[in-house]
Amino acid sequence: MTVFSSLPPANTTATQIWLWQGFSITYQTQGTQGPAVVLVHGFGASLGHWRKNIPVLAESCRVYALDLIGFGGSAKPPPGQLKPGEQVEYTFETWGQQIADFCKEVVGEPAFLVGNSVGCIAVMQAVVDHPAIGRSVALINCSLRLLHDRRRATQPWFKRLGAPILQRVLKNEWLGQTFFNQLAKPATVRKILLKAYRNPEAVTDELVDLLMAPAKDVGAAAVFIAFTGYSQGPLPEDLLEQLPCPALILWGDADPWEPIALGKAFADYPQVQQFIPLEGVGHCPQDEAPELVNPLLQAWIEARSHSD
Repeated sequence: MTVFSSLPPANTTATQIWLWQGFSITYQTQGTQGPAVVLVHGFGASLGHWRKNIPVLAESCRVYALDLIGFGGSAKPPPGQLKPGEQVEYTFETWGQQIADFCKEVVGEPAFLVGNSVGCIAVMQAVVDHPAIGRSVALINCSLRLLHDRRRATQPWFKRLGAPILQRVLKNEWLGQTFFNQLAKPATVRKILLKAYRNPEAVTDELVDLLMAPAKDVGAAAVFIAFTGYSQGPLPEDLLEQLPCPALILWGDADPWEPIALGKAFADYPQVQQFIPLEGVGHCPQDEAPELVNPLLQAWIEARSHSD
């Protein structure tokens, strides 16, 4: 039986700390009534990527946004087999356990789980492994994991050959750190964001600074290298087949990294009740087009709250 704590709801966006497996985890919460909603960012991002969504959802929900271990303001321990307070494996099983424990220990009740990109895989892993924590999931431009070992054969030859070579090169500590240092520059981050976002006006100095800040933390490069070399674990299809709760999928149709043409196949899974394309929007719709995403999430949460 799942045991949930009964912490009182908070109404603040100040960053708070939760201790998990001996590591500090940062999160924010806002809202004092309504169903619980947990927001989970994508690779290289942080809870700040939900800054345009938290206050709107908090009008009718108790909203929580957390930094996955290894990202944002959360601890960035060395990669390795789990040793509480020392090191951790950067896998979806780890992040799924973190999310599940967060729901039990901090949220205190089953929640609506919302993810973006690889955050979608993490929230699905959490509810597949711990069905009692999730009322529903909303997946925003779910990562297709196109460089997964089981997916690589479908990719162009240069990706099939280039990805494993890059992964091996980055395992060299000096080369990996050097590569990360080149990426973790404002001009480079901005260039990447301008590819990911369809609307260049959404790529602001605030957004660049938000994503840059955690890259300065000790251990950030090692986390980046560990995840870049992670070509195993679940594919989204594996988790959709096992999903114990209903799902909503939102997908920016101008996403250059996760093509909507491939994502549309997810609509065929029984638990997926809605698949909604977002016209002219890139990889991070919650930040690029919150005026589209927020009402859809609000309507989904309200409908599911009444039908549960």
